[in-house]
Amino acid sequence: HLQLPADLTKMHLTENPHPQVTHVPSSQSGCSIASDSGSSSLSDIYQATESEMGDVDLTGLPEAPVDSEDEEEEEDEDIDRTSDPLLGRDVVRECLEKEPADKTDDDIEQLLEFMHQLPAFANMTMSVRRELCSVMIFEVVEQAGAIILEDGQELDSWYVILNGTVEINYPDGKSESLCMGNSFGITPSLDKQYMNGVVRTKVDDCQFVCIAQQDYWRILNHVEKNTHKVEEEGEIVMVKEHRELDRSGTRKGHIVIKATPERLIMHLIEEHSIVDPTYIEDFLLTYRTFLTSPLEVGNKLLEWFTVDSLRDKVTRVVLLWVNNHFNDFEGDPAMTRFLEEFEKNLEDTKMKGHLRLLNIACAAKAKWRQITLQKPSRDSPLFFSLLGGSDKGFGIFVETVEMGSKAAEAGLKRGDQV
Repeated sequence: HLQLPADLTKMHLTENPHPQVTHVPSSQSGCSIASDSGSSSLSDIYQATESEMGDVDLTGLPEAPVDSEDEEEEEDEDIDRTSDPLLGRDVVRECLEKEPADKTDDDIEQLLEFMHQLPAFANMTMSVRRELCSVMIFEVVEQAGAIILEDGQELDSWYVILNGTVEINYPDGKSESLCMGNSFGITPSLDKQYMNGVVRTKVDDCQFVCIAQQDYWRILNHVEKNTHKVEEEGEIVMVKEHRELDRSGTRKGHIVIKATPERLIMHLIEEHSIVDPTYIEDFLLTYRTFLTSPLEVGNKLLEWFTVDSLRDKVTRVVLLWVNNHFNDFEGDPAMTRFLEEFEKNLEDTKMKGHLRLLNIACAAKAKWRQITLQKPSRDSPLFFSLLGGSDKGFGIFVETVEMGSKAAEAGLKRGDQV
């Protein structure tokens, strides 16, 4: 598989639409397929803040459900898929069995959708994957124990396992097993290469795609011209890939595919390409895989809020974050304090429309819970204060909670509605 240069190894993949959480190299056995969940889009939420003084439109607030209404039908489909090595994707099998010259654009798109889930393709750009899909050849080895490559045999292809398991027995007596999504064979070079060890199938009906050495080298070395690398102090901190969403050429631009954690956070408030409209949602869904604490993001957002030109962008990020991932705040005292500080900033800057939207989002996402407080006597202090009531025209809310008190220990928080 393609090795990243040393200065890229600390980067993290934020591929859209399916963010890859992990990458399993060919030397490891095991597979990882990432999934994405539903969330409200930026336009859904932010349309309500078009006019700060007008009525707030809340139609975009509800979070999109992760589970579809056709869940039972999907479960039936999953059962059907288990009976076919290619996950029930008959159309993918048909595309694979075609000769490279006979593959249509639709065939390649079908293959691309399937292949991008496999670890062997995880650290490749979209254009590289597309080129590889156009030249790959499908092979099936029906019998277990069949030798695919002999020790010392000259290599001419790169192999990716689509179904089954193979075992590599090395001359020193060691062995390893590779499963679906792992790769073996040549590296992207035109030099003569020879197999180290014997490769055998461990089960019946092993399926592979093979890519010839010449094609593999050409694609990995020349198609990379579609990428743009951003350097800071001599180190590459971000890699962008040029993409076109349609053949007219009107919708094209660069999409972030790799970056250091710091640059990924910074890109939240930078201009996003027309081909990368959901960057914020993707980041908020995946940041847990490369950041140790959400406060790393929260602190930067509070810092950027003080800059007039960034205030609107920061607010959009926070509104999306609260609406789509409220658990990040509700169960974390430090993140709750972040929200309170951000709310105060909105009050101080008189961003009333945004503040109303933030409060409504928090109320809509908050969960019911029961809290019991015991007082030694009727005259003992409560350690918290309330606001509201029928005379105020709105519900009863907790206004303040004394830090370190029994009320705080019991879980009572500012903003709780009684």
